[in-house]
Order: sequence, then C-alpha cells, then structure tokens
Amino acid sequence: MKKFLSANEAVAHAAAQAGCVVASAYPGTPSTEILENIAKFKDTIRCEWAVNEKVAVETAVGASMAGARAITAMKHVGLNVAMDPLMTFTYVGPLGGFVLVSADDPGMHSSQNEQDNRNLAKFARALLLEPADSQEAYDMTLKAFELSEKFQVPVILRLTTRTSHSASLVELGDFKPAPHPLLPYKKNIAKNIPVPMFARQHRVNAQKRTEAMEKEANRSKFNKVVKPAKGVKVSAKAKGLGIITSAVAYQYVREIFPDCQILKLGWTNPLPKALVSKFAKSVKKLLVVEELDPFLEEQIKAMGIKVLAHKTELNMHELNADRIQNLRHEILGDVPKAKVAKPVEGLPTRPPVLCAGCGHRGVFYVLHKLGATVTGDIGCYTLGAFPPLDAMDSTICMGASIGNAAGMRKAGLKGRICAVLGDSTFFHSGITGILSALYNGTPVTTVVLDNRITAMTGHQDNPGTGKTLAGDPAPVTEIGDIAKACGYKNVVKVSADDLGGLEKTLSTAMDSGEPWLVIAYAPCRIAAKLTKEGLCEVDSAKCKACGACFKMGCPAMTRGKEIRPGAFQMVIDANQCAGCKQCGQVCKFGAIKRIR
Repeated sequence: MKKFLSANEAVAHAAAQAGCVVASAYPGTPSTEILENIAKFKDTIRCEWAVNEKVAVETAVGASMAGARAITAMKHVGLNVAMDPLMTFTYVGPLGGFVLVSADDPGMHSSQNEQDNRNLAKFARALLLEPADSQEAYDMTLKAFELSEKFQVPVILRLTTRTSHSASLVELGDFKPAPHPLLPYKKNIAKNIPVPMFARQHRVNAQKRTEAMEKEANRSKFNKVVKPAKGVKVSAKAKGLGIITSAVAYQYVREIFPDCQILKLGWTNPLPKALVSKFAKSVKKLLVVEELDPFLEEQIKAMGIKVLAHKTELNMHELNADRIQNLRHEILGDVPKAKVAKPVEGLPTRPPVLCAGCGHRGVFYVLHKLGATVTGDIGCYTLGAFPPLDAMDSTICMGASIGNAAGMRKAGLKGRICAVLGDSTFFHSGITGILSALYNGTPVTTVVLDNRITAMTGHQDNPGTGKTLAGDPAPVTEIGDIAKACGYKNVVKVSADDLGGLEKTLSTAMDSGEPWLVIAYAPCRIAAKLTKEGLCEVDSAKCKACGACFKMGCPAMTRGKEIRPGAFQMVIDANQCAGCKQCGQVCKFGAIKRIR
C-alpha cells in the first residue's frame, strides 16, 4: 500500500501501524499536523491536546509506564517546556515504547528562536533518529517503538520544517492499525521512583545502555554508506572526498555532491563511532555537512578525526541547494558560485498583519493610545508589535508576558504596564503567572485575548472551546473563574470590539495599583466562520481624510481619493471587510457605517 504523505502524516500512520495506544501533544508549527492526523485513527489511538508540552510528555510517560505504546509531539521550543519530565524519564526508562517527536524550525519560519534539539537529545541521553524524507519518517517511527522497548529508553524523532511539510510517496506495507498488546505492569518503586538511592543506579544503567545503543547504531540500516550512482562521472577531485551528513541535509548533499561517497546517518545519538571511524579511513578527505549546530562534527573531531574546514556558512538558518553549491565551489572548485536571485525592485511590501475584523486589533489600538508598556506573548497577537499598532514591547516565550510585566513593576518601571496573552497560552502557562503576581503583591494588569481557539497554529481546540481533539464535547473552562479561584478580586470581561469599553476598563485597571485580569473577548473570525458577518462602507462626502482609521492597521482599509497632498480618503475592500465596526468607532466624522 502506497500513499503520498508529508513526514508529519507519515509519523501518524506509523504510530497507528505500530499499535500506539496513547498520543498527547500541544500544537506548534511545524509539528501540529502529527496529532491532527493521529486523530483520524481515534478508533485505535486515544489522542488529545494537552494544555502544554510538559503535560503532554507526562501523559505519554504515564501511558508508557502502564505498558502502552505512546507518542508525544511538539515544536523545538516546546521541548524546552517538557525537559523536566524527560530528563528523569530517561533514567527511569519506558515499559511500553515511548516516542517523542521534536520538530525543529531552521530559519525560524514560525518561531522565536533557532535551536538544534539534537543537543537536547544528547543532553538527556535519549536515542535520536533523524529522517530525511517521509518514507524514513514512517520507517523510523515504526522502529522507534521497538528500540524504546528494547533499550528501555525514550526515543526522540527529530523532524525539521522542511521534512515535516514536504510530501513524497510512502510504502506503508500491509497497513493494519491495531493497538499493540499492553506489556504487563508491575509495581516497581526501585525503577519508577528515582529518589537518590535509586537514581544513582539509574545513572550507571543509563551509561551502560548508551554503550549498548551505540553498538546497535553501528549496524543499524538507518546508518549507511551511499556511493555514487552508476553512470555518474567521478572527477579526480571528488574521488577522495567523503561526506558525513544526516536528515534533510543529506538531500542537498546528494544533489550537489552526486559523485562523492556519503555516510548518511539516521541514528545520530549515540553516534555510531566505529562506523564513522571506518568511513573516515576509507576516504582521503572528510567533510561534515549538517543543518544548524556542528553536532556531528564536534563529536567526530573529538574522536581525533580530521575534518575539512570551510568558510561557507552552514550552521545558521535553513540549508538549501545554493548554500551547498557554494560549499562545493569552495571545496572542489568545479562548479560556479550559486546565483542568488534578487527581488524585483519597486514591488510593494506586504508585512504580516492581523486579519480583518480580528478582535486583537482593538485591544492593541487602545493600549497604544493609553501609552502602556506591553509585555507580549506567543500567538497571532505578537503582530500587535508592528506599525501602525506599535503596541508591544517584548515577547519571550509562552506565558512569559505576566512574569515579564511583574519583573518590570518590581524593578521600579513607572507608568502603565500591561501583560497580554491569548486564551490557549493562558491555559498553557499563564495560570502560574497570574498566581505568582497575586501572591507576591505585584499590581499587574493581565489582558487575556480570548478568541476561543488556538488560532496561530491552525485553530486547534483548548479547554475553553468545549471540544476535544477527537471532536467530543468537553467542559468549558472559564478564564474568569480560574482568576477568581486564584484570589483575583478585579476580573472583568469586555468585548474586544468595544473600543470605548476597552479604553475605560484598561485605563482603570492599569491606574488602580491593584492586580487585574481583563478578558477581551471576540471569537476568531476565521475559526467561527464570521469573515463575512457584515460589511462596512465609507461615506466619501463625510470622510475628511484625517487618517485616524488607518491607525487601526486593518487590511480591509485601502487608500482612495487624495483630497489634499498626502491625505487620502479611506476605502473599504468589500472582499476583506468582516463588519467588526472597529474603524467606525475611531471616525470622528461618522463617515463609516455598517451597511450589512
């Protein structure tokens, strides 16, 4: 059976084929589609969105300890959140196969940093597999469950944006999803409770396990020497060159260095040192090509093996064929430098912008008007930092907005300070932030932009939506109730489309000297299918071209007639307008009205 699948889809199919019983994750690009596709096998896999990555890992750990095969998935920064349970679980070790998919984002297509989670796999002493395409993603996921149970070790399957979202034909074999039989659970405190007296032996066991895994890695089919294909002319310069590479970097190396011997590594932690040493001795010169950090190169050099140095930058941002061609130009000199295409001059730019009718826009418009220092968070609303809204001062990580605001206030920063985060982010890691601020008597105003969906990653459900990943009904958790339970006295809910109400509420909250939690509610118009709920129109006879409406930054607003130098009347694009009426609230001349 063959299917055209992305690597994310291939992982989901492999989890079903391997008999995975439990799947838990928190959505984050580029990993989100893994759980969304696993949900299609809900008859055999119990799958769920956890409130954050730490809980997702802990859920999968519990399932593994009970003898079930379990998988969890997250983007690279999500693994930072999950490292606490993972670091200890590598000591304890799984019973049922445990697979953690880490989807790294070289080039930061949708992330706040660029990190190479191969380092975290080594740090945690986990087994690491790196697929180079969808077929390998499928094959490695299948094998990962077996290896996890064989060595009693968590297996990290590392994808990147390019592998996660690229599709190719996958041979699924005899595809018959069915739960794998549970391994018998037995109470064993010496194994599952790593107090110091037990953990010391766990540390010794982990070292012995690493040695055993390395022996297995040396003979694994995922690590292989790839020779030039028949018919490929091998130049004198290329004949003695050997290249060690892994993951998607292999695809670029295979394309640009088709006449060189390649040691393709798919099992990269622990490093198969004997295989690497043997390959290095078989070539005259050795080159290591990898995306992001010199993870392999540093270990190979530490073995005393000489590696070719080069000036071509490979360890920052996403690799591409042009960069590898430049590397060949530098090393072998038999190809020209890659020509980098330049953008056509004069084309208008299209900066990232909040959707037309988005409720977040009104909140940022008001916060900018009130002159607040705004600590932000991870989500669609990060776009509030850019002109013309220009209403965000910081973004660090999920849930950091509240702690950042509290720290600013504790440091003595004067003026209005406000923390802003979304509803899903609040459930992820905002609850501890508001509790800490309240406990320590820090007068922080927190605004939760509640659009009742996890919007940025593609509209996934969360505890506030009333639905699970499987589509089943679930209790709706009210953010205001949580704040009140924490002890907040000032909890207010206001429409994010009511600019007057927002201004009154936020100015009162920030000037009060007390902790406030403000819920600015407006449903995501795409998720709620409200993109055509209404339509606004400009009365050109009343429009004075003052430009106030343009300060909203709505993409439905375009320049119309120029009535004086540099002053343009506003025209509303009927194809984009969602009828939110925010623009009409900032017009002093009553020139904007809702016509539908």
